[in-house]
This record gives sequence, structure tokens and C-alpha cells, in this order.
Amino acid sequence: MKRTVMVVDDEQNMQVVMRMILEGAGHQVLVADSGEQALTHVKNPNLDVVLSDLNMPGMGGEEFILRFRRERPDVPVIVVTAHGTIRSAVKSIHSGAADYLTKPFEPEQLEIVVHNAIKLRDILRENEQLKQVVSQARGAKRLAGESTAAQQLIEEIKRVAPYKTSVLISGESGTGKELVARTVHEMSPRHAQPWVAINCSAIPRDLMESELFGYVKGAFTGATQNRNGRLEQAQGGTLFLDEIGDLDPSLQAKLLRVLQEREFSPVGSDQVRSVDVRFIAASNRNLKELVQQGKFREDLFYRLDVYSIVVPPLRDRRDDIPLLASTFLRELAVETEKKVTGFTPAALEAMVRYGWPGNVRELRNTVERSLLSSKSELIDVTDLPNAIAAAATRPAADSGSVLEAIGEKELDQWLEDIERRAILDALAQCKGVQAHAAKRLGITERSLWHRIKKLGIQINRVVN
Repeated sequence: MKRTVMVVDDEQNMQVVMRMILEGAGHQVLVADSGEQALTHVKNPNLDVVLSDLNMPGMGGEEFILRFRRERPDVPVIVVTAHGTIRSAVKSIHSGAADYLTKPFEPEQLEIVVHNAIKLRDILRENEQLKQVVSQARGAKRLAGESTAAQQLIEEIKRVAPYKTSVLISGESGTGKELVARTVHEMSPRHAQPWVAINCSAIPRDLMESELFGYVKGAFTGATQNRNGRLEQAQGGTLFLDEIGDLDPSLQAKLLRVLQEREFSPVGSDQVRSVDVRFIAASNRNLKELVQQGKFREDLFYRLDVYSIVVPPLRDRRDDIPLLASTFLRELAVETEKKVTGFTPAALEAMVRYGWPGNVRELRNTVERSLLSSKSELIDVTDLPNAIAAAATRPAADSGSVLEAIGEKELDQWLEDIERRAILDALAQCKGVQAHAAKRLGITERSLWHRIKKLGIQINRVVN
């Protein structure tokens, strides 16, 4: 496989010599006469190694290296220098250069330093890919859930995460819209770049513009120095605009310009600044209705709603409640140092039957309150808030008959759902240990194994 090497040198003879040696070694060679010209290749995804002279007219080698490394830390730079400037070459290594080569040099020396730099480039690339895999796994894990709704949500995130596409996330309050947005960022190529969030409903309207766009010294009373806004802080990464439906109409127009032109001006400045940011917005209000009411710009809505993700309410993913509750319990038990390890079947049944108007946020608060109230190793119905405990006495679907509980499902499907939920509950309580779960369900371990296989249940054993 051919590797791409860029030679940055103002001497034509040196360019010719290095090109001949490198092409003879099987590399593809790019040539630049100056640091300014070399920077035009900074976005080249195929670039593997850069060889740069230090003494060049205009932008010197040291400045070029600093600017190039800021944009492409994944590409090694080799300094090519004369004997009299070795000290400068060593200084460049402290600034980010990977190696240096002194003039005059033998062809073998050039080939060796480039070969070593390519190996370094491969290691950096593998590390970046590994970070991406770890980040994706972490992001998916944070959205715990075995239900169809949860799995569909994760698939949607995976589908849109690799791109720069703007995403609009909608859902009821407490469903975890910010967690979804954060997971999109963590599973994207921008995961190592800044994640910046701003709540459009939490900041007063007269401060929102300067918070979003920043300001320059003297822009208003109290502006004693320049300050970068959230847009500039998110440069290269992701800007999350929570509760976008509450954004002031005048700022909606300015945000639209940023989305269209990818540029903005700080408050009090005529200077236009470019911005490379991925936008993710969220709202618990129906933005289409706000558009119809004239409270939200239609053009901004369509700019944000390039890809839409709807986060389901917790009542539509009841199968996930035992897993989510157990996950929260483990986290909170560590924080509070209380030795509470799980829930009684009655407590889990009550939580599954409850409607959760506050969604996942309410569930987490409930687990925390119940943990503090519990006097044993298992949280029982009596430890739950009264409204949730009362759900234990209601039919599973809050209906008056089994036929109403089944609804439009076939009987076999309904029974399968109940069986799956019971097994998931037992596994959650027993931290994935099948022998313990079988005992709790009153069946043999072999019978449990066959049921798990039949239902396609994934086992995630918790290791303390």
C-alpha cells in the first residue's frame, strides 16, 4: 500500500532529491514550497508523514509545525535541518515534531526516518480506532435497555452518529434526551473534540446572545475583556441546544445564519468567524405546533430537523425498568456506601406497573429515595413512594380484565412478554447469575437456559 509523504521545502533541488528517494521507496509524494502552501493539504485524509525544513521565507518551519500539529495531531512531522540548526530541530520536537533529519543525509537515512514515522502513524490510527470502539461501547451501555423501543433508539443513534448531520431529539421531560445527544457525540468521529451544552430555557433572554456567540471587550457595560461563547468553545466538536423551543425569535434568526453559513460574529464585533460545529437540538415541546403558531421559525426547524430522533417515554419501554432500576441502584449504592443489592419481586412488579410521568429521571430519583429508606439488602414495596407502591395492587395494564390487558396482542405473544419480563427481572436481581435467577423463578437452571435461548435474551453478568 502506497503511503503519502509531503515534502515542505523552498529549495527546488532538495525537493527533487527527496521526491526521487521517496518515490523510489514506493511512496506517493506531495511537494510544497512554503508553510502556507503546505497548510492547504492539512485536511488530506491520506496524508501519512510530513517532512519540513525549518528555514523558509514567510511562515517558518516552527510556526508551520505548530499550526499543522494543531489541526492534524495524528500525522507525524519530521524536521529536516542543517547541522547549524540542530538546536532548533530539538526545540521543534518539544513543539510536536516526531523526529529530525540533518542535511546532508544518505538516502537510507531518509527512508528509515520516514519508515519509523509511518509506523508511528499506524499506531496513532489504531489508537484512535480503539478509542472510537470504546467510546461507542460506553455510549450504548449508558442507554441501558433490552426492549424493542430501546434497541431501536440505539440503532437510530448508530445510524446518524458518524455524520455531521444536524439532529433534533424530541420526547417528554425526563426521558433522557441529553443522554441521547451525548451518546451521538461519543459515537461520532468528533468524540475526542469538545462537547458543549446550553439550556435555552435556563438563561435569561438578554444574556443568551452573549452566552451563545461570545463578546468583545467594551461590547456592553461590564464587558472588560473578550469572551468566547459556546459556539467557539464547541469548535470542532458538538453543540447541544437543549429546550430549543424556548429560544427567543431574534436569536432564532441569528442561529439560522450560523447553520446556513457556518459563521458568526461575537456581540460588539463586526469580525466574522468561521465555525465547524455539529448541532444537536432537543425539545419536550412540539416544534411543528410552535411553527404553526408562529412561535418558532419554520426555516430554522427544517435546518435542525435533518434527522429526527424520538425518545420513547418509560411507560412504552416497561421491559427496561428492572434493568434501569438495577443500574441506578448499583451506581447510587457506591455513592451512598449503603449495602443494598437489589429489589424484591413485589417492588419490581410495582415499578413495572407504575406509569412514570417523570420518566427515567423520576425512576432514578425513586431508586435513590428508596435506597435511603431501605433497612435491608433488598428494596421492598414499603420502601417505595406511596404512589408507586400503590401500583402493586393494580392489574398489570391498569385495566379491569385480562382481555383488556392483552389488548391487540395474540395470547401467545402476551404470555411470551410476561415470561421475558419475569426472566429479565430475576436476572437483574441476581446480577446475571443464571443459577440464582433459576432458583428465584422456581425452575431448574436447564429450563431457564432453554427459555433464555428461545426468547433471545442477552445475558450481561455484573462483575463487582
